Amino acid sequence: MDSQPDVWAHPDLRAAAAGGDWAAVLKTWRTLTRSSQSELGALVGLAQSDVSAIENRRRAVTSVEVRQRIIKGLGVPAELLADSIPAVLPLPSLVLPGVVADPETGRLAAIGAGLRLDVPSLAAMERLLAEHRRAEDTLGSRVMNGVVLAQFEAVAGLYGQARGAVADRLVKLLAEYAQFLAWMAQDQDRAPVALGWFDRSYDWALESGHGDMAATTMSMKAHLAWSQGNGRRCVRLGEAAAGTPGASTATRAMAVQMAGRGYALDGDRTAAHRRLDEAQRIISGATDNPPWLYFYGPHWFAAQRGMADLHLGDWRAAVDDLTVGLAGFAPEFRRDRAWYGACLAHAFAGAGEADAALDAALGILADAAEIGRPHAWGELHKVAALLLRGGAPQGRLLVDALTAAD
Repeated sequence: MDSQPDVWAHPDLRAAAAGGDWAAVLKTWRTLTRSSQSELGALVGLAQSDVSAIENRRRAVTSVEVRQRIIKGLGVPAELLADSIPAVLPLPSLVLPGVVADPETGRLAAIGAGLRLDVPSLAAMERLLAEHRRAEDTLGSRVMNGVVLAQFEAVAGLYGQARGAVADRLVKLLAEYAQFLAWMAQDQDRAPVALGWFDRSYDWALESGHGDMAATTMSMKAHLAWSQGNGRRCVRLGEAAAGTPGASTATRAMAVQMAGRGYALDGDRTAAHRRLDEAQRIISGATDNPPWLYFYGPHWFAAQRGMADLHLGDWRAAVDDLTVGLAGFAPEFRRDRAWYGACLAHAFAGAGEADAALDAALGILADAAEIGRPHAWGELHKVAALLLRGGAPQGRLLVDALTAAD
């Protein structure tokens, strides 16, 4: 075993511990130290079979005793544990060098100690939320959900001391937190939880006159309908979001392309292309992206158009659009690269290009396994099935790779 004294400086390991994701803690710790499951088990007092079950999420760590064994055996730093967060800090933070910046703990701690909530403090909270949105692109929703939920609860607890314009701005911030929590629940395939958060976000957005967030929430409900295969509801919600007063240009573009994808899901090629063409015109002139759509632009639109091409069976168009989209994704967008990369593999498989499909799938398999479950991971299984049905030997190679990474 190659023990590394600075192993806990690694951002992925720190994030897994901070989020209470013990499966990721064990697997990441072993990868960094080049340890076997048996060697790790000896340190934490678990059999190799138990380590394997936890890492592969067949067993959850629910016992306080087992959790403490892991903490002690692996030397988890106290600052990463939820129960070590000082009571006076209203926004539990996840400081990861190179991923999440310093969240201005001095100012936030002062609010927890009794200093009245003011505009600079709200601005610090907004910056912290923005940091964690970007961290989720790299670390995934399973890691970030617990930290962001703790932030939301702390922010909501400050409402009683807010007055006037500060209260309005705080409610807007609550709407943004609820929208982010809804997105992460949706990413984890927890639709009822996502809908609950979307409803809260929408209500708070209306209460505070936050039209852009109201439109965003409705557009994301359209995305949820799309993911459930309900094209008609996706179209209706997308169209409603696009017409919401106060929606920014980027939010309108997002909503219109959602309507286009809904039409594509229902096989209406003419309507799909009409709305997608309109969305492309809108996004090409967008200069007012709200903070939660920091990523949105022509490359993301191209990738999303590629998904509509998949529904319509336009395999070559899907390959072209997804390739253009992925070319503009920065390396830190691991979850999105995994999802759209899996869609690209699907497009290649549909086009009968088995070698290209396998290459695309293997290129994002590690990210799909680590932070792309269930969506990118499930899409790769669809690719394998499509290749096998076509008699391509690459399908068996992909199945073997998926099994080894599971």
